[in-house]
Amino acid sequence: MFARRFSIQRINVSGVRHACPIGWIDNFAMRNFTNDPVFDDTLPVADGVLEAGTRVPLERLQPAMEDWFRRKGYLKAGERLEVVEIDGA
Repeated sequence: MFARRFSIQRINVSGVRHACPIGWIDNFAMRNFTNDPVFDDTLPVADGVLEAGTRVPLERLQPAMEDWFRRKGYLKAGERLEVVEIDGA
């Protein structure tokens, strides 16, 4: 069902990457504030890893996750989120 795999990394102000905790990713996937059904096809599988179906658009996923993480206080000022498709699931 989940044909795609994404790396979800927090980049701090020094440019150092850290895998986002699975709890953060789960919070987005299970309680998504957008109520957008396009994100229903997501499954957090590990720190820094999200699997998703083919209809989940990367160009919408990254900004939606970054916005949610900021609202939750997970990302601090100057930090950013990097979401990259890494391989098939």
